[in-house]
Amino acid sequence: MRILGLTGSIGMGKSTTAKLFAEAGIPVYDADATVHRIYQGEAAPLIEAAFPGTTANGKVDRAKLSERVVHDPAAMRRLEQIVHPLLRSHHQAFLDEAERSGAEVAVVDVPLLFETGGDQQVDAVVVVSTDAETQRARILARDNMTPDKLEAILARQLPDAEKRRRADFVVDSSHGLEPVRAAIRDIIAAAVKMPRRRP
Repeated sequence: MRILGLTGSIGMGKSTTAKLFAEAGIPVYDADATVHRIYQGEAAPLIEAAFPGTTANGKVDRAKLSERVVHDPAAMRRLEQIVHPLLRSHHQAFLDEAERSGAEVAVVDVPLLFETGGDQQVDAVVVVSTDAETQRARILARDNMTPDKLEAILARQLPDAEKRRRADFVVDSSHGLEPVRAAIRDIIAAAVKMPRRRP
């Protein structure tokens, strides 16, 4: 089985691209969705212990937690030390299940793939990209998003140009869904023939 790492900066269209991979029959691991799940269960008591007052009714209050860590690199590292080991076990369970199901290709959708070294654990990297104006407009249209919050998020992400430079495949999400679907078909066809790269 070949593992594709899917990434892209905020507002680039990565989530939509992940859905289109799933629509094409490819198993997709969604790191963000897994974070949501563990925030409603196993991670909540650990996060409450580290950041008192950031959970309610056994679930992480994402807004309160974000407020606590977004501008504090040390707090962000502490949070990652709690969350990353839990995510790794879910990630491995997904890959084991995809392999058992006979999938030729699986996708791991990880927003901070390069930033966390995840690109070393996949066979190829797919970066979703668009122009800066489209990206900004998409993000600022979201609920609870402010220009300041956007800058803080972008500061933690590798610049788009660098992601594209390091990608094996780049998907341009600027022109609607059909070109993305076509790109995905080409990527899947290429991926099954690629040599395995991960350790």
